[in-house]
Amino acid sequence: MSLLKTFLIFILAGTLLGTLVASLTAPSYIEWNNSTPLAAQTMCNLPEVVRSVTASLMHSQLMGAAIGAGVGLVAAILVAIRGRSKQRPGTPPPSATVAG
Repeated sequence: MSLLKTFLIFILAGTLLGTLVASLTAPSYIEWNNSTPLAAQTMCNLPEVVRSVTASLMHSQLMGAAIGAGVGLVAAILVAIRGRSKQRPGTPPPSATVAG
């Protein structure tokens, strides 16, 4: 149960961190990607641009959350493997020994 709790904490923390990073970095990329290459005056269909930019931001946040969850899962696996390797096989945990 403790291992599952550790995995969930790492995955959720990674998801939140990935979403936060994507929310901070994606708007500047979307602005750069949607700007005109020359400073010429252009006409555009504003509702279509708003939908496109909103969809791009939501997609970036979803991708950030997925990448963060993957990194959190890998970190949880590494922590679990490292925790198991510290215990020597054949020796009981310290709480299982009976004091005389």
